[in-house]
Amino acid sequence: MANDRAVNDRAATVRRFERAIAQLATDAIQRMDETLPWYRAMPPDERSWVGLVAQAGIAAFIEWFRDPGPELAITADVFGTAPRELARAVTLQQTVELIRATIGVVEDRANELAAPGDEQLVREAVLLYSREIAFAAAQIYAQAAEARGAWDARLEALVVDALLRGEVDEAIRSRASALGWGQRGQVAVMVGRATDASPDAVADSVQRAAKAAHLDVISAVQGDRLVVAIDGVVDPVSAAKAMAGQFAPGPVVAGPVVADLTSAALSAGEAVAALRAAAAWPGAPRPVSSEQLLPERALAGDAGARARLIDQGYVVLADGSGDLLGTLTSYLDASGSIEGAARALFVHPNTVRYRLRRVAEVTGFVPTEARGAFALRIALTLGRLDDVVRHDGYL
Repeated sequence: MANDRAVNDRAATVRRFERAIAQLATDAIQRMDETLPWYRAMPPDERSWVGLVAQAGIAAFIEWFRDPGPELAITADVFGTAPRELARAVTLQQTVELIRATIGVVEDRANELAAPGDEQLVREAVLLYSREIAFAAAQIYAQAAEARGAWDARLEALVVDALLRGEVDEAIRSRASALGWGQRGQVAVMVGRATDASPDAVADSVQRAAKAAHLDVISAVQGDRLVVAIDGVVDPVSAAKAMAGQFAPGPVVAGPVVADLTSAALSAGEAVAALRAAAAWPGAPRPVSSEQLLPERALAGDAGARARLIDQGYVVLADGSGDLLGTLTSYLDASGSIEGAARALFVHPNTVRYRLRRVAEVTGFVPTEARGAFALRIALTLGRLDDVVRHDGYL
């Protein structure tokens, strides 16, 4: 008999709430308008569907209160037909404020709308329901973030693939912009081995590192290789240092700075070519610039690197004055002995020192350093072979 009375009382409470649902939704909207500045600033169309969401939440509460069952099962469906639009229009914090305002109105009128004796039951139900609604909202945002992250990763992979193929057009630039690419100009591409983590996890990790370093980046895993394009670069190696930790052990190469994303294929091409040749320099710094690997790239058959090394390290000396080429040749043949070179040239050692400084100035390679001497030795060898081919037509 008592159970029948409780059922009847609950049914009476449900009928009272159903009659008041429109007024409850109106009161909830009014409270949001009075207490939530962000709601007042929303466009009319967004305000209207936020109101519909509030009304749907109240209706869902009434339906649940009618027959709560042994377990509470509240899903994102209570947010109406457009949970994605909700996630885009307001933040999670704002959604919680919306729920608080709506549930607050229901709680304020609990005593008035509850059947006699049901007041405490309604208040407890409101508290339980509001908690579950908040969890449902958090689930929406988590799912939206996961879907958005997966979409961003696919879009990044598409942009990077176009970049590596040299097919960056306005459509690709637009997609990059959608990913938050600032398009400030001065772009550099860095490459290295990818870690064993999933491509999505690698992309998330790269974005976190970039955010911490205040960099705009686009990245993708291509096979076992991670490619990262960085925007707004002044020094590619310095920028690459902030991202080097996202790569697996091994060489990490930064390509040269280019004007914008459209030209980034040039930077990517150099970086990829340098990465292939990086194994020939086990002691290379990490990261290393593609320019620093010119000798290894030339030996590996990179035609562009070979031509640049010859021009930079041989032609400028052969075409210059002051016998810089002869002095450098004697210095290298003397195993890096300034005195030995001076004796071979019948000049004072200070003259050799002066000419070697001039060699460094005009080539960019310091002959008195091991790395510079190596690059210049390769440049002179390749340049002389080129002279043979050019003059005599054979090797």
